[in-house]
Amino acid sequence: MTPPRWSPAGAQGLAWPRETALAPAPAAVLIAAGSNVVLDLHGDPLRARLAVYSDGNHHMALAEALAAFAERHPDVADVFYATTPPRILIEAMARGRLELGNLSLSVEPHAFISPIDVLDDLHRGGAVGEPTVFAASRGTAILVRKGNPRAVRTMSDLMRPDVRLALSNPVTEQASFAVYAAAIAAHCAAAGSSAAAVTDRLRGDAVVKSRVIHHREIPELLAAGHADASLVYTHLALRYARVFPDLFEMHAGSTEPVTRYGIALVGSGGDFGAALVAFMCNEAGPIYRQHGLDA
Repeated sequence: MTPPRWSPAGAQGLAWPRETALAPAPAAVLIAAGSNVVLDLHGDPLRARLAVYSDGNHHMALAEALAAFAERHPDVADVFYATTPPRILIEAMARGRLELGNLSLSVEPHAFISPIDVLDDLHRGGAVGEPTVFAASRGTAILVRKGNPRAVRTMSDLMRPDVRLALSNPVTEQASFAVYAAAIAAHCAAAGSSAAAVTDRLRGDAVVKSRVIHHREIPELLAAGHADASLVYTHLALRYARVFPDLFEMHAGSTEPVTRYGIALVGSGGDFGAALVAFMCNEAGPIYRQHGLDA
């Protein structure tokens, strides 16, 4: 059976595919545009014997990898996983609870996935075990609406005054903004512009910003006509163009910076954490490569 797509109108206009480790079971579904749409918490926290906290930029590859892992380990029952900016999950781990409106989830993760610098900091603080790198990004790509009405095809085009650029939020998603700003600033510096001045402009109000989760919000902003173009990870642009081929197209951006993704156990990792680390490091590579990442 083809998994259902979430297709609310209004604030969430894109029909995102369902992402879970197990095939969907019959259930009552609550979706209300602008209030009750949950895209980055996956699975059943009561049934799951494995809980994973992960940054969300590679959510499409992680979804397929965890589905393969659950098929290999049926005793896991389900995998509950979150794909949000790391700062939210770090706070949730420290406080022991993740809040979603009126819903509180007291879920202790067995494994933490994130850019390696984030994991290194958590490891030094004793929050996670020693991390291992298992994947890396392939730079960035330019995302535009289908047909490219503003003819945005190069990094230089992103800085044109007639182009409304959208980027991740420098306050709520510092890591991804740093990647995108560095890519644009490096290109502009090579062309003779001041990298510092470019970064200041990108932080300013002339650039449309996401609020919390740019891997969902950026394509929404473009689809709704609030922005003309964005710079995102290559694997994100590939995902949007594949899932919404009638809405988006992508163009080459930059090969740098590269983000390296790692995984670490939280505590003992429970019954399946160590097996997941081994799977991600030794077997998930082909899945990640299919989604535009290196492994």
